Amino acid sequence: MESLTANLFVKDINKSVEFYKLLGFEIIMTVPETGDLVWVMMKSGDVMIMLQSFVSLGEELPEIKRGGGGSLLLYIKTKDIRGYFDSIKDKVTVVKGLEKTFYGATEFTIKDCDDFLLTFAEDE
Repeated sequence: MESLTANLFVKDINKSVEFYKLLGFEIIMTVPETGDLVWVMMKSGDVMIMLQSFVSLGEELPEIKRGGGGSLLLYIKTKDIRGYFDSIKDKVTVVKGLEKTFYGATEFTIKDCDDFLLTFAEDE
């Protein structure tokens, strides 16, 4: 295996793109290239994420739940966690603030606009 990139199914792809831009992600590829988006690949540093509309698959994968994300947590390593937290904390829903864990990481958790949880961590 070489890599793993999350492909999140979202209710409103444009709203999700704006949310992830707020976190520092930039668009690197879309389908289609212009017009109403159905799939977007975004990147921040070495972290990539894909966002996809439910409509894009139609009935092709009915196993994909059409509800909120809640049961998925993305764990993202970062640097300058305190500065990053300060830069976004008033613009997002913070689920758990900065905290030093028993395993030595400093972390915080936020919720995106589809109820997916993102934990940002730095080993300090």
